[in-house]
Amino acid sequence: MGDTGIGALLVRLRTERGWTQQRVADEYNALEGRAAKTGKEIGRYEREARIPVPYTRRHLAQVFGVDVAVLDRAVVVSKSRPGGDSATGASMALSVAPQRSGAGVVSADAAVSADFARFIAQRNADEFVVEQLEADVARLARAYVSHPLLELHVEIKRLRDGVFALLRGRQRPQQTTDLYVAASRLCGLSAHVCLDLGDYDSAATHARTARACAEAAGHEGMLAWVRAVESLIAYWTGRYEQAARLAQAGRHHRASGTIGARLASLEARALAIAGDRAGAVAALADAERSREAMPGHDEVPGLFAFPAAKQFAYAGTSYLAVGGREHVRRAIASADTAIRLYRSAEDDDQSVGDLFAAHVDLARGHLLLGDLDGTEAMLGFVLESPPERMSASIVRRLTALGRELSGSQYGGAAQTAHLRERIQHTAVLAASPAAHPPELPT
Repeated sequence: MGDTGIGALLVRLRTERGWTQQRVADEYNALEGRAAKTGKEIGRYEREARIPVPYTRRHLAQVFGVDVAVLDRAVVVSKSRPGGDSATGASMALSVAPQRSGAGVVSADAAVSADFARFIAQRNADEFVVEQLEADVARLARAYVSHPLLELHVEIKRLRDGVFALLRGRQRPQQTTDLYVAASRLCGLSAHVCLDLGDYDSAATHARTARACAEAAGHEGMLAWVRAVESLIAYWTGRYEQAARLAQAGRHHRASGTIGARLASLEARALAIAGDRAGAVAALADAERSREAMPGHDEVPGLFAFPAAKQFAYAGTSYLAVGGREHVRRAIASADTAIRLYRSAEDDDQSVGDLFAAHVDLARGHLLLGDLDGTEAMLGFVLESPPERMSASIVRRLTALGRELSGSQYGGAAQTAHLRERIQHTAVLAASPAAHPPELPT
């Protein structure tokens, strides 16, 4: 393929097969086993706005059925061109000023332009740095739903602070945009760390910064996702009507993937708790329609996605809050479906928090139907789990259920008293300092 650069080579390989850029991304994602690339990113490689790193080139070679050495040689060609990837080469090429006798003033003026060209060429992040950051964010976002918080929060903070430092330097415009998106996602992860620890003020601070970064990048998907986080914060601080409004505001952003189902589910849960039963049922229907439509792929997996299992978990909580025997039965069916879907997913995609929440909802559903044995059976999964795996929201759910068991309708039966004691013991352990990470990202 001669001295073809990587962009032209990728275009040729794609067009020979009659594929779109999205088809290339889909083939790549099938190899990765996750939504790692979008058609937009493939377009960047073809325009050479970004050079695929070695890891990406290996997968692209498999997609097209060629030797990876072919892609590696094309990258060398692209980088050897004037204005290619070498910052030093760009600086040297741009700094050559025409020298003509008697034109000292003009020459000196050209030197000023050359100095500015060197300033432009000095950058502290290239496509390799950005691509590695995106891979790290995707890894952390996926791990977050299934791994202990203590394992992740230090790395989230380290990466986030590193991106802040890079943004204070200089990059090409596209890389600056990509860094703002990475910063937004990392601040979003930091907000969730604080949410899970019950530090809602710090969570709100991280969320505001995440929104500012998303606005700087013009990223509609992240703007919608941050509204979902802000809705969560309002919900867990008892501002249910505001939580619903924030979720509604997020739905005004044009974003693909599962975010529509997430926002509608958040709105439904908040409206149900606020007492707007009709609004909650309508929002649940919107969530269902969004899930069935599901346009496009989520850019990042894990915490930034809203799988069907999570939607059923939210629906269970909402139906319980709506109340009434029929809705309680729907809540039990929804929570049971959420557990079944999570159990059949890969280990890294099994959200521990949602499994806890669905089991607590199942327990409460059985309680409302007068089935104490079912209540105790469903709570067993939660009460027998390590307390350090429980977020502040799960502790609050357990505590509320314990209070409900104190109601006169349960008559102080020995089984009820024993279950209350177990709930209280677990809640105290989960809320103790020993169950929290020693350092909170702020």
